[in-house]
Amino acid sequence: MKQSRRRFTKGFVMALLLVPGPRLSAQVTAELDAFWTEVSRTVESGDFVGYAATYHPDAVVIFGDTTQPISEALAGWEAGFDDTRTGLLEASVDFRFSERRNDASTAHETGIFRYSAFSPADDGSIQYVHFEALLVKKDRWVMMMEFQRDAATEAEWTALGSEE
Repeated sequence: MKQSRRRFTKGFVMALLLVPGPRLSAQVTAELDAFWTEVSRTVESGDFVGYAATYHPDAVVIFGDTTQPISEALAGWEAGFDDTRTGLLEASVDFRFSERRNDASTAHETGIFRYSAFSPADDGSIQYVHFEALLVKKDRWVMMMEFQRDAATEAEWTALGSEE
């Protein structure tokens, strides 16, 4: 029995080592870049409907230790989109990645986003946030999970360099 278990374990480990890991496809990465560009566009223009469409209807968002359906998070964010669309707020979001894994229909993206919001009533703010996202592609890419892990620093953002 012990011998059999060792053979199985050794064989299983060898199989894991020999199976190629996920590869980045240039085409898929370009599609994902277009996805993140669209997310940025919707935030900057206040296009709430377009922004909501970047998520799967059953998506989950995680803020540190708290999870909630994306529908609840979107309800809380909608007023900010309205303010942006009507000119009461200037908002933008940019993304830089520290790790990207994908295949033709799934992706896991890790990095930092920089969200800025300014209004005539205040000096505004810039937030840097470590995040992870799981995406799937059916007819288009949509986010299944957004994990806003914790605050990042401007230095960490700068260290990731430009995606352009």
